[in-house]
Amino acid sequence: MKPVFKLGLSVVLVASLAACSSADKRRQASDDFEYLDTSALSQWETLPDQQPEFSGAYRIPEREFDGPIGRDIDIRPPQQILELIPGARYEQDAEGITVWMPRAEQAQRLWQTIEEMASLTQIPVRSASADSIETDWIVWTIEDDEEVIESRYILTPIEERARYGFRIEMVEWKRNGEAENLRLASRERYNVQMTNLITARYDNDLREEARLKAQELVKNIPISLGKDRSGLPVIIARAPYDVFWERLPNILNELGFTIEDRNRSQGTLNVALKDQDDEFWQDLGVQPLQLERKNYSILLGDLGNRTSINVTDSAGKPVPEEQLASLSPALVAAVERLNRN
Repeated sequence: MKPVFKLGLSVVLVASLAACSSADKRRQASDDFEYLDTSALSQWETLPDQQPEFSGAYRIPEREFDGPIGRDIDIRPPQQILELIPGARYEQDAEGITVWMPRAEQAQRLWQTIEEMASLTQIPVRSASADSIETDWIVWTIEDDEEVIESRYILTPIEERARYGFRIEMVEWKRNGEAENLRLASRERYNVQMTNLITARYDNDLREEARLKAQELVKNIPISLGKDRSGLPVIIARAPYDVFWERLPNILNELGFTIEDRNRSQGTLNVALKDQDDEFWQDLGVQPLQLERKNYSILLGDLGNRTSINVTDSAGKPVPEEQLASLSPALVAAVERLNRN
């Protein structure tokens, strides 16, 4: 079975920028091709006794130029490598792409990602060894495009002068089921597609690991009421900002808050509080919240290995200390309940 990869956001943006409505127009100039009927250049003829003068700046080299013309010219901009791996370097040549990782262990992890993709048939394999993987046919399709591209690659881990990474080279190519001579622009485009497919999976795996790690770290978060530098009351969670941000929505949900909007870079969550009965608070083991309004903004501050929590009402005023004091033990109880679940 041949995996079929639909080209994602980057290709969609390219198609949009091209302002085209069909598969053909995405690859072709929108004007006519009358220039193909232009007469061949003729020898310049001078008048008798005329002394011709020519500028070398406009001289056309006299040789055969090999390349597509007219409707065969693909006007799409080049495909870009998505630099998803911090510190990685990408070297692109006529044959393929080399990805250099910052450290040897990262290169090893990236190669493990490739092997996992192969074992899960996300990358079809024709042959494999400890030194290389030769893929079977990978099918690339674009939505609303009648053209189907198939390509095969050799993937190789590399080590050179204390540098570590892997290399991608295309070895075969088909367009709509027929083998064709591959132009350099097309080779580069689909080498980049393959590179992006692998690095995106690597990046996704690392993000998922970070998310799971955050869930483990948040299980034992001390939360208490304290004072900020100006002496105003503030709730302090002894967990890094990134960790606490990931789990705070679930914690608030346990207390009856609904998140209506949030902005991670600004550390804000706009929430609405649902009234709960006495039985709810008895089950949670804390006193009811003393918050009087239904809509609030929760403001998080990054304190390094700690996170500050402030609450303002719908008018933007900080809630009184006694209301903030009632929220602190409720957050602790919500975390404990999540840990039990």
